[in-house]
Amino acid sequence: MSDTSEYSEITYVVAERVATVTLNRPEARNGYTVTMADELAAALDRADADADVRVVVLTGAGKDFSVGADLSQGGFDFDAEHGPGEHWQEPAGRCSKRIFLMNKPVIAAIAGAAIGGGITITLSADYRLASADARFGFVFVRRGIYPEGASAWFLPRLVGLGTAMDWMISGRVFDAEEAARAGLVHSLHPREELLDRAYELAREIIENTAPVSVAVTRQLLYRMSALDSPLPVHALDSTLIGGLTSNSDAIEGVVSFLQKRPPEWTLRVPEDIPGHLPWADGSRHEEKP
Repeated sequence: MSDTSEYSEITYVVAERVATVTLNRPEARNGYTVTMADELAAALDRADADADVRVVVLTGAGKDFSVGADLSQGGFDFDAEHGPGEHWQEPAGRCSKRIFLMNKPVIAAIAGAAIGGGITITLSADYRLASADARFGFVFVRRGIYPEGASAWFLPRLVGLGTAMDWMISGRVFDAEEAARAGLVHSLHPREELLDRAYELAREIIENTAPVSVAVTRQLLYRMSALDSPLPVHALDSTLIGGLTSNSDAIEGVVSFLQKRPPEWTLRVPEDIPGHLPWADGSRHEEKP
């Protein structure tokens, strides 16, 4: 097990190939701040670069996952007269965008309130597991502000445009059962079992899947599924499948299946991800927060 103490508003712990990133302002119900955004970006960078980390679990300390932007000081975190600087990025999107760019699966374990930025930061996660008493809300219009975290892109892809319109235009808070029915969360669990279920899912991924295959697959889904034609997707599929005869993990996957034994993957993330992918030309780094 390893942990780092350089963070002030999150914690970062690695154990059994899982990096657990915890929002750690329980006294403020994990209200989201620019400092928290900075630390989440650094922690996700760290997890993505560590070949020994296979899965990230994102959770919150205390009663709530996050009640969204911390407005306790009565305003927003930039100069009111002059606005943000030229290269400023809104804080929730820094997290959701970084998760979007990950090569490792991210499981969000959400207990209690996940409101505003407290839910938008998780929309690009591979899984969202929630406690049965969780509550959600895209409450921006009730504060006179606008959706952030690139949620207008992510949310309709998860729940459909009609549901996204309802939740965002009304700004109403809704319960875990409605979130599950709509597909915002994958499963509901008693609060005391939530993290155990998240780690159980992480172990299943670690024990049964190849890390490079997972990295490529999650990016294929995100970057190719919205294209207006399957033809460029099939062209990339053909390149990837055509290279399998020299892919040691593909060979091991077949051999281990035939021999009825657990696979032993040798390719590592990020160093063994194919360099010919359309998003592997350096633009990925420019997109990072």
